[in-house]
Amino acid sequence: MNVGLFHAHGDAHSHHHGHGHGHGHGGEQGTGAPVNRPRFALRAALALACVIVALVVASFVQVREGEADVITRFGDPVRVVLAPGLAWRLPAPIEAALPVDLRLHTTSSGLQDVGTRDGLRIIVQAYVAWRVPANAGDVGRFVRAVRNEPDEAARQIRSLVGSALQTTSAGFDLASLVNTDPSQVRIGEFEEALRRQVDAQAYAAYGVHVVQVGLERLTLPTVTLSATVDRMRAERETVAAQRTAEGLREAAQIRSDADRDARVLIADANVKAAGIEAQSRKDAAAIYGKSYAADPQLYTMLRSLDTLGSVVNQNTNLILRTDAAPFRALVQGPPGMSGNAGAGAGTAAPPTRTHGQGR
Repeated sequence: MNVGLFHAHGDAHSHHHGHGHGHGHGGEQGTGAPVNRPRFALRAALALACVIVALVVASFVQVREGEADVITRFGDPVRVVLAPGLAWRLPAPIEAALPVDLRLHTTSSGLQDVGTRDGLRIIVQAYVAWRVPANAGDVGRFVRAVRNEPDEAARQIRSLVGSALQTTSAGFDLASLVNTDPSQVRIGEFEEALRRQVDAQAYAAYGVHVVQVGLERLTLPTVTLSATVDRMRAERETVAAQRTAEGLREAAQIRSDADRDARVLIADANVKAAGIEAQSRKDAAAIYGKSYAADPQLYTMLRSLDTLGSVVNQNTNLILRTDAAPFRALVQGPPGMSGNAGAGAGTAAPPTRTHGQGR
């Protein structure tokens, strides 16, 4: 009986112990502590890695071509990055990157009524091309001066150009800006003087350089236009009078030179003609001499006939003795005829009348 009870008690105790052990194991399996702890650690590591990657990515800034980045720490600029590419900074909100445009900007002054050195009024409009230099100090000065707002910088530059136009135009006459003679126009000098003045002021105040200044428009008020037209008319008349005087002087010089050349040519021609005539007379005298030496009587008759040819023409009436030269050759015949010579010597021939038609 006791044994049975012992066994019963032992079975009960064993059953109770086994039940208790199974309950305890089932409780540990329900909480999942041994199984979920590695998963939690993995998830935490992944989250930490994502945070680190996000912080690393947030610590880099990309600097584009034609820009500079100003790194600010709690709003205060600490450094300037000029080289294009990636740059490092502390993650926000500790540090931030402020991009600054370094490219060329243009603005216009608008129409300005200014006065010239000779007291006349003109209306001009100029354009300005400016940029922020790729220099850390100039970029920082630009950001502090206009808070990195190009429109505000353009407005300030327009104001500088308006005042510079007043002072620059006071150093130029109207004739050096508006003139019909291109050699008198000094627009290039005007623009360069204006650029130098605006560049010095803009760089000192805002850290920007003025690259180019040009005149877009230049007009004249009514009063100035009338004065300009009168001045241009007077200049044209003066030029016309000068050119007319120069033309008259050149024409007189040309006529004088032509007359002188003509006189020289005529004198040379006369000298040459006189030389030719003298030579011809010399040659004729030589020919006459040779002819006379060859046959004096024939020479005398031929000379008498030549004389008749030069004296008698169609309008000549002569009454001469036929035994007088040069008609003696007509009466007596050629030399050497003795009969005719004797007749002529014995009696005097009566006068004869000859006309220019006959010889």
